[in-house]
Amino acid sequence: MSADPLATNLRRTRVARGLSQTEVAERADLSRVAYRNIETGTAKPRVDTLMRISGVLGVRIEELLVEARTLMQVRFRAHKNRKMATREDVLVRVARWLDDYRELEELLGERPRFDFEGLAKRFARQKPSPERAIRAAEAAREALGLEEVEAIRDVCGLLEDHGIKIYPLDLASVGFFGLSVSGEDGGPAIVVNVWERITVERWIFTAAHELGHLLLHLGAYDVSRASENEEEEEEADVFASHFLMPEKIFRKEWEPTDGLPFVDRVLKVKHIFAVSCQAVLHRAFPDDKDRFRRFSNAYRAKTGKELGKKDEPQRLPEARFKPDRRDRLVRAALKKGEISLSRAAEILGITVADMRDREASW
Repeated sequence: MSADPLATNLRRTRVARGLSQTEVAERADLSRVAYRNIETGTAKPRVDTLMRISGVLGVRIEELLVEARTLMQVRFRAHKNRKMATREDVLVRVARWLDDYRELEELLGERPRFDFEGLAKRFARQKPSPERAIRAAEAAREALGLEEVEAIRDVCGLLEDHGIKIYPLDLASVGFFGLSVSGEDGGPAIVVNVWERITVERWIFTAAHELGHLLLHLGAYDVSRASENEEEEEEADVFASHFLMPEKIFRKEWEPTDGLPFVDRVLKVKHIFAVSCQAVLHRAFPDDKDRFRRFSNAYRAKTGKELGKKDEPQRLPEARFKPDRRDRLVRAALKKGEISLSRAAEILGITVADMRDREASW
């Protein structure tokens, strides 16, 4: 971090928004040289100037003036090693979100615990493999209080109730699905990209995938590492599949549907477990490399529509992935007078007027 938080925050936020210095200057009614001098720290802006710049960048003035905490124990890998101009900005936003969350927990004395580090140590002694991932998924479900044949109805609620923070981050990126933060940096926390072009099924799977990393690969949490480890990614995928669809439960739901048409069968099981059709097909026909072609042909015969590998029939509604614990803590803290209305609005990232409307709706 530079000696001037304003200069650093301006550069980071501008780059994340995909704007040039000239574009920011024009929209803020400044000369390019004047803005450049502010961003490089050689000039200090007046309050009205800073207000215009913050408006252009879509952030609060406070966010530009306060030095951001640096996260270190993070697993943040973009798909296929794509470089992300927003990486630094995402990490800053996550750090601030974690700090706000921790403040609420401390004010209210409410910090549920899930001994994920104990589980992580248990599996760290075992050799990485699909079998290890399955054992870890079974152990995680047991530790989270799930019955042996219980499907997960609300993955956000399940994880949040056990102290794993969930941050739905809307980021326009096809190469980034999520990240996770270890307990040493304010976690355990899982960040999921809820951009509208990514399916809810993928949001849910990402949350389970990152939980797998927290339990299986805690030693690889290092913010400086940006390259994917294929073995770790595959192991986390196996974990997620068996965490969401344990074999015993999957077979219990899949086998009785064998009298239904192929497409109806897959769609029914998909909705039971809130996963993608691809996930169901992979579990039902693990050795059949032609499984998706067979399904897409059946889907075309049934609906008359072509189905690409990235298409998701009967997509789940966004309500299936809705973290709510932080909002509940904000309401409790506001009711007890622990935080002001403006602070509540700041934590939730909304205007004070919108916060008043929300409070009235309670």
